[in-house]
Amino acid sequence: MVSYFRPVAILLAVGVLSSAALAAQQGSPRTIDLKAPDGTMLKASYFSAGRPGPGLLLLHACNKDRSSWNDLAAAAAARGFHVLAMDYRGFGQSGGARGDNPQQQQWIADREWPVDIDAAYTWLISQQGVDKTRIGAAGASCGVNQSVELARRHPEVRTVVLLSGTIAANGRQFIRDASALPIFGAASHGDAGAVEQMRWAMGWSRNPSNKFVEYKAAGHGTEMFAAEKDLQPQVLTWFETNLRDAPATKPTATTAAGPTVVEEFWTALNQPGGVEKAKKLYDDAKSRDKSIVLFPEQETNQLGYQLLQNGNFKDAIVVFQLNVDGYPLSANTYDSLSDAYLAAGNKEDALKYAQKAMEMLDKDPNAPPEFKQQVRESAEKKIKDLQGVRK
Repeated sequence: MVSYFRPVAILLAVGVLSSAALAAQQGSPRTIDLKAPDGTMLKASYFSAGRPGPGLLLLHACNKDRSSWNDLAAAAAARGFHVLAMDYRGFGQSGGARGDNPQQQQWIADREWPVDIDAAYTWLISQQGVDKTRIGAAGASCGVNQSVELARRHPEVRTVVLLSGTIAANGRQFIRDASALPIFGAASHGDAGAVEQMRWAMGWSRNPSNKFVEYKAAGHGTEMFAAEKDLQPQVLTWFETNLRDAPATKPTATTAAGPTVVEEFWTALNQPGGVEKAKKLYDDAKSRDKSIVLFPEQETNQLGYQLLQNGNFKDAIVVFQLNVDGYPLSANTYDSLSDAYLAAGNKEDALKYAQKAMEMLDKDPNAPPEFKQQVRESAEKKIKDLQGVRK
């Protein structure tokens, strides 16, 4: 455990640190040992405000550790926040395993991280000076969904900051119903579709005070702080406005505003016979706001293939065409539309969109190389087979 005290004027009164000693702690984090319910030892960094104030829990991206939050945490402590940044199990200095493959990693994230994060949360709210009725959370990448889930489990979490991540179905339902929870989001173009994912996920919230900022080539998660110097001040101001300086009484959630167009669209798209209604909602929304994102590429692609498997070629074509319209730089959307036309017996359009998929491969900014190779092989096979038929 590391802490910093000036060697003078350290006074104790009734077992409580003086304001001078508390202030001396501020700016130099303490390394904290946390124990998960299963005995796994976790590490965290605590930045004391040195005076009474709200608490912040920071959750890192899966390509980082807790140190990625250091600059923001120190700045927040200087503004009166008590900040705890933790390492997930298997990351940084924490014990435990992170998993050997994506399936195992997801299992650990879904089942073990929440109890680990709750252990950190419990420690944070137990600290002297922390206002346990005013807690905020920030998450980057895989920490985005974890931050939302923390807010779902603990109503004292009054706002969340989300950087470059996705929100699972349970989290989307929560932010839809928790309309009193204000959300700040940020993402960068060129980051595997993070802007579109964040816009869509936040579109489930009915809180009109939400804020989303997007950048170009700023990196992923907390990397954006270095590339875009205005982001950290915006996050700090957000926490001040919605946490530190907010009314003591938590706003009451309300559903009076009704569903957002994102919710309406996705609900219609996933209902039997709802594809045409969803298409109309999409056309109307895009005519009002071309930047709106009503659906995520991957989940929409999966829905299209489900319709194909059920023999519903007509609706599958509409869904895949929506995906092409929504994600025109994605080579995979064209390849999937080609599959739908081929299944429907329209070989001319199947060839057309397979060729378009090949054309877009070098322009696709988000697909990783290994996935592009899969799309290439799929499109090339269709082109070869279909051109052979034409000859």
